[in-house]
Amino acid sequence: MSVDHDPVSVLGTSSALPEARPGTPVLSVRDLHVRFPSEDGVVHAVRGVNFSVNAGEVVGLVGESGSGKSVTSMSVMGLLDESARLEGSVKLHGTELLGRDDDWMSEVRGLRIAMVFQDPLSALTPVYSIGDQLIEALMIHREMSQKEAEARALELLDLVGIPNPKVRIRNFPHEFSGGMRQRVVIAMAIANNPDLIIADEPTTALDVTIQAQILDLLRTAQRETDSAVVLITHDLGVVAGLADRVAVMYAGRIVEHGPAEEIFYRSRMPYTVGLLGSLPRPDQDSGDPLTPVEGNPPSPLTLPPGCPFMPRCPIAIDECASHEPDLTATDRPSHTAACHRIGDVAGGLDPFAERTREALAGVKKPKIKVPRADRPTVLSVENLAKSFPLTKGAVMKRRVGTVHAVDGISFDIREGETLGLVGESGCGKTTTLMEILHFNAPEQGRIVVLGKETGTVGRRGRKELRRDVQVVFQDPMASLDPRMPIHDILAEPLKYNDYPKDRVDARVRELMGLVGLEPAHANRYPRNFSGGQRQRIGIARALALEPQLLVLDEPVSALDVSIQAGVLNLLDRLRLELGLAYLFVAHDLSVIRHIANRVAVMYLGRLVEVGDVGEVFDHPLHPYTQALLSAIPVPDPNKERARTRILLEGDLPSPADPPSGCHFHNRCPKYLTLSDHEQVRCRTESPRIVEIADERQAACWYPAEREIF
Repeated sequence: MSVDHDPVSVLGTSSALPEARPGTPVLSVRDLHVRFPSEDGVVHAVRGVNFSVNAGEVVGLVGESGSGKSVTSMSVMGLLDESARLEGSVKLHGTELLGRDDDWMSEVRGLRIAMVFQDPLSALTPVYSIGDQLIEALMIHREMSQKEAEARALELLDLVGIPNPKVRIRNFPHEFSGGMRQRVVIAMAIANNPDLIIADEPTTALDVTIQAQILDLLRTAQRETDSAVVLITHDLGVVAGLADRVAVMYAGRIVEHGPAEEIFYRSRMPYTVGLLGSLPRPDQDSGDPLTPVEGNPPSPLTLPPGCPFMPRCPIAIDECASHEPDLTATDRPSHTAACHRIGDVAGGLDPFAERTREALAGVKKPKIKVPRADRPTVLSVENLAKSFPLTKGAVMKRRVGTVHAVDGISFDIREGETLGLVGESGCGKTTTLMEILHFNAPEQGRIVVLGKETGTVGRRGRKELRRDVQVVFQDPMASLDPRMPIHDILAEPLKYNDYPKDRVDARVRELMGLVGLEPAHANRYPRNFSGGQRQRIGIARALALEPQLLVLDEPVSALDVSIQAGVLNLLDRLRLELGLAYLFVAHDLSVIRHIANRVAVMYLGRLVEVGDVGEVFDHPLHPYTQALLSAIPVPDPNKERARTRILLEGDLPSPADPPSGCHFHNRCPKYLTLSDHEQVRCRTESPRIVEIADERQAACWYPAEREIF
């Protein structure tokens, strides 16, 4: 690792660890530059970043993938590759960190600076128990006996909410769920009461209910240690609830910085305005399209001259092309932004106003005039069940149990509507999709697609159904053959379904135009397209045979929020123009609120609530639905900080050993408020989903509406 700064400012002794100094911030980053050599040239990943964090303060770093957020955090931790070239200054309590050798930094990491990584499974050593790793983190930095370290480890596990810590301390990482592993990582981070905690996307891979628990735990950790926190995330709702100040990064530098309220309510940089306009809101039922930030971030190898955001900016002027704007003060206290038109934006100019008007003129969420009951049924699922044997033994396998992945669910989708299927990981959503897409007789119940029961159709009938039912997968890169050009990828389903050869090229061009891609780029390969463009290609392929039903399995979860908005608008437009029906699976309930007409909430293989998306979000009946909705972060600081969360205890039970009676009763907050007689009923009798009101169903013995937002 190469570092350019004054060597005299670096303390030479490894024992001189940074101590708190009155009047100095915990962390101070000044004019930080990070470059990486590559085969194609030098990658300028971080360009002149400046920010500081005080004790007890949370600073949020936000921006699209590749903006330099994680590289900045790794620079602070001293974890960059040796080939990285750093310039500038990173100080902890006024002591320079850049240029230190790894032995010196190893004394600082874990003691003064701690990090919570995005993937807890990768952050934990799989061959050591949780207890061994916690004890090591304590003993390596502090003079304490094995017994004292083990007592402290138990105290930490109890603090972060690990049940039965005396038993679980001897477990290995693979024996914990994702949420519990992240709790362990947080316990390790706060073990030595660090001065600074860096949390790099700490909730990205978690269910919304577990995310709420982890965020609450981070608040607790900060209170316990009075640490400064740098929160790196793409989720602006998380930032709204936790951050005191926000730094928005684009193309390796900070383009807007200020108090959270200023960033959310009085943004001055068009990029920040665009990010906020791209967000679907769980608390708002709007029929209007989102306003995406068109285009993609520039490559750090070949930054355009002038402002890097200019090619995507709707209000760019000639000056934007001549030189890059500095981060300058706005008319608000402690609020800075990098924009040549900062005065115009401050004066009330909406950078995306014209684009918003075009979007509103081009597509509105369709208002279907025909009542739902009078529209044809595209998909009907009745009493569907799917189980898997649980076996033991390497050679002579014997059945020791049954996993009830899907347990008697029923729903239907009518022409022109979107049904959102939601629930925690392991609730049975994907198994439900697979049962539908197999087009075979289910283990129990029946599936009817476009009037044809899948259990009675033959081979030819299944082929016809596959023309009418197509799927869009979560990972667009994995679902496209990297060895085939886009033309061949789109032409493949046409070729194998007897499409006239002389019309294939025209159909490919038509599909490219339909999803907003340039037909002339059909000779390119998937690697030549961005993530959002690849997902559009996946949608185009699914539309090739003119299906009537699209099954969408987390189609936007791998995309940045700005790119996600464009794909959601595209899906809404296609549904309106082509009369499609969607079965939409997502863990992001904000997306479901925006795109779905109806929503089905799933828990441990069963549906617990079904209804119109507006009714379910605004007036949920089932306690599980209420907990799910209360866990969704809202990108509004005032509203987010005033909300009362319903935190669920523990993780989803195993479908191989579900609780008796109501499967949710052991996590249900309402159960604790019931009388003894009512609790007995919840523990012993299993409620089935029944109609509570018109087109509104719930599976609860004591359903009651509750306002969440």
